Amino acid sequence: MTKQSSDDPQIEPFKGPAGGWGSVRSLADILPREHLGPEGYRELARQNKPDGFMCVSCAWPKPADHHPAEFCEEGAKATAWELTRYRTTPEFFAEHTLTELRGWKDYDLEQHGRLTHPLRYDPDTDKYAAVEWEAAFDEIGGALKRLDPKSVVFYSSGRTSLEASYMYGLMARMFGNQNLPDSSNMCHESTSVGLKAAIGVPVGTTQLKDFKETDAIFFFGQNVGSNAPRMLHDLRDCRKRGVEIVTFNPLKERGLERFTDPQNPVEMATLKETAISTQYHQLRAGSDIAAIIGICKFLIDWDDLAKADGDLPILDHDFIAQHTKGFEDFAAAIRRTEWADIERETGLAREELEASARIYAKAKAVMAIYGMGITQHVKGVESVRMIVNLLLLRGNVGKPGAGPTPVRGHSNVQGQRTVGITEKTELVPVEKLEAQYGFKAPREKGLDTVETCRGVIDGSVKAFVGLGENFLRAVPETGRMEEAWPRLDVSVQIATKLNRNHLFAGRVTYLLPCLGRIEQDAQASGPQAVSTEDSTSCIHGSRGKAKPASPYLLSEPAIVAGIAKRILDDNPKVDWDGWVADYSTIRDAIEETYPAIFKDYNKRLFTPGGVWKGNKASERIWETPSKRAEFLTPGDISATGFKDADGRYRLITLRSNDQFNTTIYGYHDRFRGIKGTRDVLLMHEADIAAADLAEGQIVALESDADDGVHRRRNGMIVTPYDIPRGCLGAYYPEANVLIPVEHHAEESHVPAAKSVPVRICP
Repeated sequence: MTKQSSDDPQIEPFKGPAGGWGSVRSLADILPREHLGPEGYRELARQNKPDGFMCVSCAWPKPADHHPAEFCEEGAKATAWELTRYRTTPEFFAEHTLTELRGWKDYDLEQHGRLTHPLRYDPDTDKYAAVEWEAAFDEIGGALKRLDPKSVVFYSSGRTSLEASYMYGLMARMFGNQNLPDSSNMCHESTSVGLKAAIGVPVGTTQLKDFKETDAIFFFGQNVGSNAPRMLHDLRDCRKRGVEIVTFNPLKERGLERFTDPQNPVEMATLKETAISTQYHQLRAGSDIAAIIGICKFLIDWDDLAKADGDLPILDHDFIAQHTKGFEDFAAAIRRTEWADIERETGLAREELEASARIYAKAKAVMAIYGMGITQHVKGVESVRMIVNLLLLRGNVGKPGAGPTPVRGHSNVQGQRTVGITEKTELVPVEKLEAQYGFKAPREKGLDTVETCRGVIDGSVKAFVGLGENFLRAVPETGRMEEAWPRLDVSVQIATKLNRNHLFAGRVTYLLPCLGRIEQDAQASGPQAVSTEDSTSCIHGSRGKAKPASPYLLSEPAIVAGIAKRILDDNPKVDWDGWVADYSTIRDAIEETYPAIFKDYNKRLFTPGGVWKGNKASERIWETPSKRAEFLTPGDISATGFKDADGRYRLITLRSNDQFNTTIYGYHDRFRGIKGTRDVLLMHEADIAAADLAEGQIVALESDADDGVHRRRNGMIVTPYDIPRGCLGAYYPEANVLIPVEHHAEESHVPAAKSVPVRICP
């Protein structure tokens, strides 16, 4: 195992582009560090190829016309992380108590290597010990059956395949609950709620081909260089043909500034770069609603003038009249909004928003790409809907090259919802499941992530089964959650590597190691394939071929089936063992439940470019109550959910270039020039001076929520950075300790991690 020191931080600006030689050097570091043999390099060549495996990190599509190396720096790191030669064996746990391991850093826990054996926690020794699979399933089943099903939570990670997700959701409902929170609750639930209300579908409407037909792209709150780098190829192609890219983001992210294609020998040899954004607006955290109001205000004013002068209209009035509802109320509210309020909230000048509006007005087809900088606010759903409002003004939904394009995180987080991982009855064909499997499904809403956190803290949640993810690290309210977790009756974690959540045990606790997606999954009928859904609603087959990290690993479907057979009565309509023996039979069952989406599922599994599942809004069929796309009149120009005050800052939690979600690959955030530490506090130089602080000073942050709970993050290094005044930046998940569980998006319950009220303390 290779430990990395965080005792000697180095902070200096990075001057290079995204991609380029910096990306190559980063891979040259991690690939040998994980001791990848020839097999590992062969697997990289199969990554995101039509007959290969779907990347285990982000959900950007596998294109039909792929590059020779269809992986990015982050994807290669994820592959190396999974195929590492390091192992975490029972002997390791014999040497270390869980109390001791809590002092390890996140990086060091996962870097120790792949888990090799199923493990049971022994409270007498405070250690894990190896156990047989059947014994583990028996005790887990017995412990869960003694509980009220409504007190059990079945959480799942976006890395889980469609096949395992379908089985998992079915198991929970047959057990008696819909407590099925997942990664979506953490990030894009605001999208699912907002888009569903506005245009009738909970997902974006665009596909890869739309990049070839768009005239302009508006980018909101998404760091493409670190979170979906393969998209840079599409953005680069757009810029080469003159597409304007207008970016709104509090921080300058290098992937949205400059890009050198690592797969282009000429660009690498000549150090040639492509400028990605044609306009870059650094607005204050949570002020996207105000910025979009400003753009809409220009468009509506110009349209009013054009109408008065008899000129051609700016807005698409035919589309608005035929396809939308609520325009007049929306337009009236926009006209009433004062420019002084817009400029104060955004920190942008009126002229900057006018420049953006002019690009939007002249474009025939506009894509709006956004990420968690939009969704993770108290008004996250309203922020999503404001993006839709902007698109609707000129008919930019349901035509080539146009539409909302949310960028999902985990590789199958969108697909899980498609096959039933949700706490909401209305999103699942429960009557179909009842007829198919002969049981009575629950109808009451289950627990989402925020409600699960509440239940763990107040004791109403008695058991937690986690199919992947580092839940305790990913959720808000870290301190209270870690304090409450040992009161659980049952804690079951299914994972590939050790993480911090595994170090907090309930009364009955198991750590169950599973196969990774890149590894060969051999079952009774032979090697198996699985499937995932990408950000653009295309479904792809994925086939692992690498040798498993241990002969004692089981696949996710096998583990789900093992638990299901212990907690459910025998049911002749559900052949758990048959499903595990041949995953094509799981896909047959999925097709029976969702025939419109999964027609000829097995036959089309490895279609190059994936199989698009269809999207009614892209056809301008609006499955809303009014049967029209609906404008939303915003209630507030700020998405933060709190008022500005003296000494109060808006904290933005950030991901490093050297991490994916809670997984830390190292201590080098190359694009931000930060190396050797994650304990930085990014501040505007004028804010540092105004607060009488100094560069390099060690300070603490405290939550400024008015709820009587003390939350503090110590040991943070004051670091001057190009960030809007009044805003701070700190790394996720370490900063989650400052986020109250009740600081979340109002309708979607997504933790509001992109604008957290905090104060700086000695």
